[in-house]
Amino acid sequence: MREITMKKRTSLSALGMLITLGIVYGDIGTSPLYVMNSILNDAGTMSNAKPEYILGSVSLIFWTLMLITTVKYVLIAMRADNNNEGGIFALYALVRSKKWLLIPALIGGSALLADGTLTPAVTVTSAIEGIKGQHFGSLIFSNQQSIVLIIVTVILLTIFIIQKFGTDKIGKSFGPIMLIWFSFIGLAGLLNMGTDLSVLRALSPVYAIEVLFSPVNKVGIFILGSVFLATTGAEALYSDMGQVGKHNIYATWPFVYLMLMLNYLGQAAWIISNYQNDAYKNISGINPFYEMLPNSLKVFAIIIATLAAIIASQALITGSFTLVQEAIGLKILPRLKVKFPGKVQSQLYIETINWLLCIVTVGIVWGFRTSEHMEAAYGLAITLTMLMTTLLLHQFLIMKHQKLAANIFLIVFFTLETLFLISSLIKFVHGGYVTVIITMAILAIMVVWVFGNRRRDAYLAESENVSLLDYIPQLQKLSQDESIPTYATNLVYMVKLGTNYSIKRSILYSILDQDPKRAKVYWFVSVNQTSAPYECNYTVDMMNTRNVVNVKLNLGFKKSQHVNIYIRQIINGLLDKKIIDDQTPTYSMVPNRRVGSFKFVIQNQQFQDLGAQEYMGTIDRFLIGGRLLLQNITIPPALWFGLQFSDVVEEKVPLFLGNHEDQYLTEKTVINNVKETDQKTYSTSKH
Repeated sequence: MREITMKKRTSLSALGMLITLGIVYGDIGTSPLYVMNSILNDAGTMSNAKPEYILGSVSLIFWTLMLITTVKYVLIAMRADNNNEGGIFALYALVRSKKWLLIPALIGGSALLADGTLTPAVTVTSAIEGIKGQHFGSLIFSNQQSIVLIIVTVILLTIFIIQKFGTDKIGKSFGPIMLIWFSFIGLAGLLNMGTDLSVLRALSPVYAIEVLFSPVNKVGIFILGSVFLATTGAEALYSDMGQVGKHNIYATWPFVYLMLMLNYLGQAAWIISNYQNDAYKNISGINPFYEMLPNSLKVFAIIIATLAAIIASQALITGSFTLVQEAIGLKILPRLKVKFPGKVQSQLYIETINWLLCIVTVGIVWGFRTSEHMEAAYGLAITLTMLMTTLLLHQFLIMKHQKLAANIFLIVFFTLETLFLISSLIKFVHGGYVTVIITMAILAIMVVWVFGNRRRDAYLAESENVSLLDYIPQLQKLSQDESIPTYATNLVYMVKLGTNYSIKRSILYSILDQDPKRAKVYWFVSVNQTSAPYECNYTVDMMNTRNVVNVKLNLGFKKSQHVNIYIRQIINGLLDKKIIDDQTPTYSMVPNRRVGSFKFVIQNQQFQDLGAQEYMGTIDRFLIGGRLLLQNITIPPALWFGLQFSDVVEEKVPLFLGNHEDQYLTEKTVINNVKETDQKTYSTSKH
């Protein structure tokens, strides 16, 4: 069913193109609401928006969309698909053989999540601000921003609340609405261009270069910070490739690009026609998107702009869920509960992320209050994501034996995006610090989780692992020892076996030393995350036995890890092949039941061995302790593996099981003053 649904979405067709308009272009498609507004704010007042300044700005927008969105993302990045999936983590999964590339992947992913918190805030606020001072029949809206903030908050809360119910049904309307939106903004721009076709000169790159050094541009190179807002949705084209298919993006992007540029050129024509108009020239904070429209169209414009902003917000939220799920699958973030409220696997819901996004987004709305202030903070972090994507794409091109092209690509785009980053740094003091703080918080969690895992595994490999092969005779003997009551027919441990069948000492200690656990079959199940998003297969190693089984599940980073579903299928397969002994229970209400009882044992590591901590460095204590803390405050392993309705035993074990001796403990003296006759007397009196 999933394959059929995805095929309809990803194959090139009129339906696929319509779906693409609704899923992919929400962010970049709503940029006309605020980009030219931000450029006007850089100029100060309308009277400062000289024709050469406006033409140069639109020229910068055109060439930014051409180079970054079209060339980098549409033509180059979408070639780097991971089994048709895109996005920075899917790209990292392709090139992670180079270990250092983990760093740009972490930075880029955290920056993308952080900057996304501003997208719903700035798009919805920009759309709703159009109602200020408007007369709709007998309904009159004041110019007070508080009215806008209340309406925006209600809309955002509604969007976040409905996520847990799934948005599949309303999502079907996204494509037609975005088609109407793009057609509307293109037509509105074209009508305004009719008054001044000279704005087409902005398509020449000469105007883009000249405006950077022109005296009419009061902010100099920092104008690129506002221009960059026009392409902040470019990453979504790549990230959403798996949902809609690259061919549908190839087919729809020219239409979207044309409609966007028609609107920007139309806004430019209106500004040039009115920058000396007495009604506007001394005013700041004018939004040319709404001002260029006739009054008869403003009601429709506000409604369709609000719907487009809602779609952009929905796309951002869904994209964040997907990004987090991929990060969890790649062991970059701790486990979080993932739900699938819709009928397709691509529709996710992660409650923790949903409400964190909600709190931060609403907080930004009330903290910044106006779209003008939000624009000042918008885009800073996303430049980091684009820079990191460039590094990963460079390695991808090298892997494809295109070293010369890879180096040219790196020089051109790293230089270009560094300029955008430098120009965006002015935003730091105007609110960009908010997204930087959020980026650093997310990055800190990723670093602690990833490197905490690595340092923990390094310590365990040194002292806490043993070979499972050495203990197979004891396990077989225990399984046949009828003097010990049966603990379970199938005893399953979720554990990762290393090279030479190395296993945590605590696992075997749990079976053999803590009230020996007798079972008919001992299962050691490990889940191996793979680079292919939806891979789902397994290998079985019987280790020359009939009752000690090593199962390795190979699951893609987008697959569910509900082990209970897979393990029963595996057991039935082994029973069919008579590889394990019959387990048919004596009593059962289930007809033809062949599989016996299950008991899953999950070990929860605790970092309580203070003696072991003394010999760790400060950084290792921080990373390992932080990693275990994150493990304990996020989703429990039983819930993650889909075992909430199974018989699960959770055992708390110290991180290090071995006895750690204190190197500073020395023998000072041993006192033994009891005489031999006294010892005999004492012994007699006791008896």
